[in-house]
Parts: sequence; C-alpha cells; structure tokens
Amino acid sequence: MHIEPKRRRERPVSGAFSSDTGGNGRPENSVRRFRIRLQLSEILVTFAGRTGALPPDCLSTIYRNAMPLDTSIKSVLIIGSGPIVIGQACEFDYSGSQAARSLREEGIKVTLINSNPATIMTDPLVADRVYLLPLTAESIEQILEENEIDAVLPTMGGQTALNLAKEVEELGLWEKYKVRLIGVDIKAIDKAEDRDLFRNWMLEMNIPVAPARVANSMLEGKEYAQEIGIPLVIRPSFTLGGTGGGFVKSKEELEPALEAGLKASPIHEVLVEKAVLGWKEFELELLRDVNDNVVIICTVENFDPMGIHTGDSITVAPAMTLSDTAFQLMRNTAIDMMRNLGNFAGGCNVQFALNPETEEIIAIEINPRVSRSSALASKATGYPIAKVAAKLAIGYTLDELKNQITQTTSAYFEPALDYVIVKMPRWNFDKFKGADDTLGLQMKSVGEVMAIGRTFPEALQKACQSLENNATGLTSISRSQMRPEELIDYLKRPTWDRIFRIKEALQAGISIKTIRELTQIDRWFLYQIQDLVALEQKIQAYQHLDKLPVDLLKEAKQMGFSDEQIAELVKDCTAEEVYEKRKAAGITRVFKMVDTCSAEFEARTPYFYSTFETASQSS
Repeated sequence: MHIEPKRRRERPVSGAFSSDTGGNGRPENSVRRFRIRLQLSEILVTFAGRTGALPPDCLSTIYRNAMPLDTSIKSVLIIGSGPIVIGQACEFDYSGSQAARSLREEGIKVTLINSNPATIMTDPLVADRVYLLPLTAESIEQILEENEIDAVLPTMGGQTALNLAKEVEELGLWEKYKVRLIGVDIKAIDKAEDRDLFRNWMLEMNIPVAPARVANSMLEGKEYAQEIGIPLVIRPSFTLGGTGGGFVKSKEELEPALEAGLKASPIHEVLVEKAVLGWKEFELELLRDVNDNVVIICTVENFDPMGIHTGDSITVAPAMTLSDTAFQLMRNTAIDMMRNLGNFAGGCNVQFALNPETEEIIAIEINPRVSRSSALASKATGYPIAKVAAKLAIGYTLDELKNQITQTTSAYFEPALDYVIVKMPRWNFDKFKGADDTLGLQMKSVGEVMAIGRTFPEALQKACQSLENNATGLTSISRSQMRPEELIDYLKRPTWDRIFRIKEALQAGISIKTIRELTQIDRWFLYQIQDLVALEQKIQAYQHLDKLPVDLLKEAKQMGFSDEQIAELVKDCTAEEVYEKRKAAGITRVFKMVDTCSAEFEARTPYFYSTFETASQSS
C-alpha cells in the first residue's frame, strides 16, 4: 500500500550540541551541508532519470549521502531482555540481534548487555562488545565507565529493558555519562506503561477506555472496586506477560487479586478496571519515524475473546472478522496514539477491544517498544520490524529506507498478505502437576508455533501438526472422549485444549450457537471448524483408500489435512500409502512466496511456504 510520506521538517534532536546550532537543535554547518547534498542529489537524480546516465548503485549512494542520519551517534548500547521466562523469551533475542546488525551496517559500534548467554545476540559476531552481566543499574554504570557510549537503545529488550532504562534515568546515570536514549524517551515510556497516565492520556485524546481507577493500596482498590462494580480486571503497572493481573468475578476474589497485583508492580500500583469479558481483541503492529510517518505492518486478531492473555490465545493475521469501518476506526485511532506518544521512533504495539454487537472499540494498551508480537508480525509479513526500527531510532525516516525483500521499493509501505497466518501457543502443564490450566490475564504458555496457509483451516491444521503433542491436525489429542453434557461444562472454562474440545463438541452435535454462548468465540471461526468436521465425515464415509475420490483427497490436502490424519480417518491404510496415492494423482506441494507485496513487485529475497493449490505457469 503506497503512502505519501510527510516532508522532513527541522526538529530538535535530544542530546548535547555546541552553541552553534542556529536554534533548530542541529549544528548549523551540519544542516547547511545536508541541504546542499539534498539539492545536489535532486539535480543528479533528475538528470539521471532523463538520460539514464547514472547506474542504480550510484543513485543509491547519492540518496544514502543525502540522508540526514544522526552522525553524532558513533556507539550504541543495546539492553537485552535477560533470562528466558514466560512472556519474554527468544522473540527479544531475535529483535536484539536484528537491531545490532542493523546498527553495525551503519558503521556504529554496538555494545550489548544481557544476562543470558544462551542467546544469539550474545554471540561475539553479533555485537562489537558483549557484556554477560546482571541487568542492573550497577552493570550499566560499569559499561558506561569502560566505554564511550553515545546512545542507548532500550526498545529491543522487552519490558525488562524499558524498566532498567527508567531506573538508570532516575539515578541520573544517563545524564552523568552524557548518554541519550534513542527510539523512545522516559516520558513516552511513562505515558504508555503507567496505567494512570495512559488512561488520562486516552481521555485527553477522546479515545474510549474501560471505566477504571488507579489504586496504590488495598484500601483504595476496595473502594474503587465498589464504585466500578464487578466483574473487574486488576492490571499492575510496569509488568510483563500479565504478571500479577487477574479477574475478579466475586467479592471473595477481590482481596487476593489486589494483593497479587500490588505485589507484582514495581511501583505498587494497579488499575482497577471494568472487565469487558466477551469482547474481541485485536493487535496492531506499527512503525513511526521522526517525521511522524506511521505505517501499520500487521493487524492481528485473537481467536479467543477478551479475558485471555494474547500470548495464550490463538492469533490470526490478517484479521478475519473485522469489518472495514471498524478496521479504519482502529487504524486511525492507533496512528493518532502513535503520533501523540511523544519522542518516539521505532516499532510499537497497540491493543484494542471491540464490542462484537456494536463495533465500539476501547484502547487496552500501547507498548512503546518492539513486542513479543513484533517477531510474529515480522515473520508473518516478511517486514523486518526490529531492523527497520533500529534505523529509525538513529534518524532515518521510513521513505529513506528500502524494502528488504523487493530491494527496489521503499520501506514506507504496508505489507499485503495473500495468505493466512495462525499462531498457536504451546503449554507444558503436564510438567507442572497441580498447576491451574485455566487461561486468563497472566501468560502461561512456554512457546508457540506459526503456520502459513492459503486459508484459515489450512493454517490452523498446520499449526496443530507443529505443536509436538501427537496431534496430526485438529484431531482429538486425548484418549478420553467426553459426553455432550461434559463438553458443555468443560467449554465454559478457557483451557489449553479448548480448540480441540470445540471440534469434539461439533462432532457430538452441539450447535454453534451453544458453543458461541459458552466460549464467546466469534461464529466465523466456529463455522470454519465445522467445515473441517463436515469434510472429515465425508472422508470417513469411504472406508477404503482405493474408493476415496481424488477430488476429495485434493480438497482434504487444501484444507490442511496431513497424510497421517487422512489415514486415521480411512483406517485401512498408512500415511505412506496416502502419500503414494496423491502423488500418483498429481496432488503435490507447490510453494508460494512471502514477499510483503502479494507479487505486485519482483521479490529479490523472499521466503516460501507450501500449499496444495494448482501451480501457476510461472512456477
């Protein structure tokens, strides 16, 4: 999607400069040199376009020299995310590694601190200097004493890095060592992460939020709970993965929930908020540059309704059930939030809740950093969010950077998806006997898989097959089959295997209306699962592989059924025999590109996913 970029305007740049700045925050000579380079570039590019006199490499060099990159930054410190824990794992290793490489491409020396040696980012080849130290203010000061650091990039290490950057700022260490924050400043962090500041900010912008009050003590919490009314959600400030958060559905649950939330928050603060249970949840991944240019990289929809942490929910991209009017409202609201955030350049994650009956939306939160979802969005779209975000942090604008996959178009575009992505979490409750497997606000999954398909059913089945829990697709993974009345009772509680039980309920004849009322999952998703059930029943009707029609076999493969899954349904053959039959019938995999642009432009470095569509002539 082409977007007209905003023109670059002179903006103050944080950090110390000499007094010869001309009043605009940049050294006067630097601004003059940039303007001269830009005018020369425009003349040469115009001449080249008319005559073909300059080769592409030369034009690229001209543009690069004209770019107003902040040349005062010679050395950057990247803060890692620390130990791999639930809610903050290898996604931030991915982001930090990409950011380090991106900065080193610009000739910037990268120093990196992380306490976890089992990461790619701590490999000596990734950064110029790596510190395996505890993520504390003392460690940061040691690094600042031993190195000449110009700037720190705290947006690649999750909540841990943001909290540490804030702590170091409060101790005055950044100012003491003349180090500036790039990508985000402390005011923007507070605005987004402090629940009270965020709520007041949203109200100032006339963006709806759920009724809520901020409490700093048990007494305040109880008072506000009585004022707002049950059901409630308790959200601690400055925590990751929903740590300390919880629902209050009865008076008896209020005191334990408040105690847990206040204890989890590093500033002893919680938001006592009206729970919007049953609303749909959406996430938008965005990028913003110093000129306020904003692009939406990916819109992600949660399969599960509000009330389940997005890290524990199956998620789908692009959004499947969002109307155009609701999408445009969500999109415009997210862009307004990004532009009003303050001093920020890089990747950001915005979360909304949507009333499925009225399409009213409310803002849940904004993360002023690359998030766990950013890694998913990068792989889903082919757009390297962390890599681009690092370049935006040092002064580049989106229209000055190239699309990494096409190599010819600008990075100032919104990726187009002609496929469906399904992310499915992975839990290990079997290793924690006695643990509560009810899903809620606090993230419990220990990993996730991502699958790509041409349709939602195909991608969903491929995700199920990747979970390493013996699922051959969306099939029963439990030896015990429940009776219909047991299923109805079981589906009331969100659990890790609920999607498998939903399919079981449909097979048992339980209506979509009933399942919708029990789970609050959108009907569209339930109808898609029902299509899989109907196709299974068609296959089961043929009790011999030889009698299975080729057209039905092809339809099954296009709906994501594995050879093993088909063999289980037919029952008189093996997966190898199913493979031989479809191979003889010409039902083989074709490979489609993830190229960010739905084949609108030639892709130089795409990657591929397999499906069972008819191959195009070009392939």
